[in-house]
Amino acid sequence: MNKGNLPQIQFVIDSRQMVALTAILPKACHQATSTLYRCNRSIPLISNCISHKQRIVQATRQSFPVRAMSSVGTFEQKLKALEELSACDISDALLKLQNVPPGGQPRAGQLADISPISPYIGRQAGKQKIIAPAVTFQFIPKGDPSPSVENPEANGFPPGKHWVDWNERGTVAVLNQPPGQYCAVLGGIMAARMSYLGVKCVVVNGRVRDLAELSASGLHVWSKATTTVGTGAEAKAGLRNVPIDFNGVTVKTGDIVFCDPLEGVVVIPQELLDDVLELCPKLIDQDEKVKADVENGLSVFEAMQKHRNI
Repeated sequence: MNKGNLPQIQFVIDSRQMVALTAILPKACHQATSTLYRCNRSIPLISNCISHKQRIVQATRQSFPVRAMSSVGTFEQKLKALEELSACDISDALLKLQNVPPGGQPRAGQLADISPISPYIGRQAGKQKIIAPAVTFQFIPKGDPSPSVENPEANGFPPGKHWVDWNERGTVAVLNQPPGQYCAVLGGIMAARMSYLGVKCVVVNGRVRDLAELSASGLHVWSKATTTVGTGAEAKAGLRNVPIDFNGVTVKTGDIVFCDPLEGVVVIPQELLDDVLELCPKLIDQDEKVKADVENGLSVFEAMQKHRNI
């Protein structure tokens, strides 16, 4: 077959599966797989005739228009589509979508300076991405009075129930610890309970301990640091389901936490989820064109001038 002729691509897909397909095609071409599987359906491709993923994008657009992923698909399908992106892809989109206040620094959703602690230690390629809505917990110094809230059932901790028991299945618990503390806000018992409750991941702006127990629980945990000291030495849970400041990034309950085992953790504000899904494939496509031209000898300046128009 003449490699200059783009082969026909046969799609076996329904309208609901289009959501996942629109996201995976721009990211998948470089893998040159002969068959993609989505939703137990096969999508045969003639892989040896495709050199760059933008050619897949072109072929896809000839078959049906690229449309905003917000226009179709359930929330679960949108989270599934995010799996084909990297944390860097998402930060690239947020950098363009978010308005930085005067004097502020663009964070692009990145939760800086945290690393995986459980079930493995350190960033690694080939591990599972964890993507789910956040539930926030704000810890306070042990000696401080518990904050007064209008609705304790929604934002506080009524007597008779431990803070960890307020966690929810299918979420990422985001724990914010007061700066300068040396105790943990998560240990083995809390991890065991969270794992039983079906929490998908815990992201800690602070310290954790009992690393062997965390790993044994199977719970995914990211944190800034570790310690041997229990929570009761310095901290206690103060508020939940409130906006927290995670190293300059505001995280709210319901925001989407994207844990990339290699690149890091980013948070997508829930109101920007559809915009991120729409923008990311476009940014990826233009960057692939820039990279291809640079690999063929064009200067970076010229390639960016030629292709970067978003």
